[in-house]
Amino acid sequence: MASSRSKRLFTRARRSIPGGVNSPVRAFGSVGGTPRFIERGRGCRIWDADGNEYIDYVGSWGPLILGHAHPAVLRAVRAATAQGTSFGAPTELEIELAEAICAALPSVQKVRMVSSGTEATMSAIRLARAATGRPRVLKFDGCYHGHADSLLVGAGSGVATLGIPGSPGVPAAMTDLTVQAPYNDLDAVRDAFARWGGEIACVLVEPVAGNMGCVLPEPGFLPGLREVCDEHGALLILDEVMTGFRVAWGGAQRHYRVRPDLTCLGKVVGGGLPAAAYGGRRDLMDQMAPDGPVYQAGTLSGNPLAMAAGLATLRALEAPGTYERLAGAAARLAEGLQHIAADQGVEFTATSVGGMFGFAFHPGPIRCFEDAQKNDAERFRRFFGALLERGVYVAPSPYEAGFVSLAHRPKDVAETLEAARAAMKKAVGRAKRPRASR
Repeated sequence: MASSRSKRLFTRARRSIPGGVNSPVRAFGSVGGTPRFIERGRGCRIWDADGNEYIDYVGSWGPLILGHAHPAVLRAVRAATAQGTSFGAPTELEIELAEAICAALPSVQKVRMVSSGTEATMSAIRLARAATGRPRVLKFDGCYHGHADSLLVGAGSGVATLGIPGSPGVPAAMTDLTVQAPYNDLDAVRDAFARWGGEIACVLVEPVAGNMGCVLPEPGFLPGLREVCDEHGALLILDEVMTGFRVAWGGAQRHYRVRPDLTCLGKVVGGGLPAAAYGGRRDLMDQMAPDGPVYQAGTLSGNPLAMAAGLATLRALEAPGTYERLAGAAARLAEGLQHIAADQGVEFTATSVGGMFGFAFHPGPIRCFEDAQKNDAERFRRFFGALLERGVYVAPSPYEAGFVSLAHRPKDVAETLEAARAAMKKAVGRAKRPRASR
């Protein structure tokens, strides 16, 4: 496929934007080649600046669960835009979206709107520390919770794709209070509480780890976290920025039947516009200013355009059969990839839950970040490039989950698997000399 205009745009972008992109993984650094500059999307397909068409499994990294340019979302945003783009004052749309979230998630009695997932997790941690009077946070290797200083340790995804352990500019003092444990390892969690139990304010976890592929919680892991937190007086925070309204109506906490103290949301609740939220028990949320002493604020929090897009998205997701369709498409894709790899004798594993999926050139199972790091990066690079050439757009990183939308029909999945069969042959061929680092 031609990429001459994308190449020119990338060269131009690098003169005024660090790395030519506004989020690092977009630069294609780990897969080589030129990032595709996208001009438009419709349904499950996108078109780049050179006119190439792709079946899209990135979906703006998860928010576009209805597909690109969904008519109901466009109508809602246009109607909101006609009234004004931002007020810095309350609107009724904020109330409606908050009520919809509280109705869907029994653990959330009150919710605060923010503009990004990073804001949501950062604010939830601040609240947990204030409510417990404790300083430490326990997180899991390979789980990404945004780029707040204290969370850029063992953060998976972007930093793993770039091959760096964290980030310069983060003082050790900011991470000294972050305790790490392997995902799916309850014994390590218990050991951490045995050492620091009286200091741990909260356990922060992705209920499905979407930043080391798509790693599912083992049976008993999430309920076990709930039990440990209850035993030691710590709070359980589920980072559902990715899984919220993506794996089920009401998120992973409904799917896996675990009740957190606080929940972080994003992506789907903004309908493709910048919006996120955190919420939980009334007694905790009432400690947020202006009702309580814990401060958090944001100029664009509750932006009416984002609230309109999010509300339209949630209303569409309430239609009967929605999550069965999403789960069916993701399962067909994951199972199909697994069969193709098996036919060609390739060590490969694929998983799915709800509208999420992941795959790795690894025999599996993948239960933690240490396993995910054994993914064959060179095979992934060749597979990614071969898929791209055949009109299938997946995340340009072996550590990212993929997403299906309601716009992905069975014929789109079948077309994807046809492309994947040819791409798999290229992936397992003789390795090419690695490209120079960008």
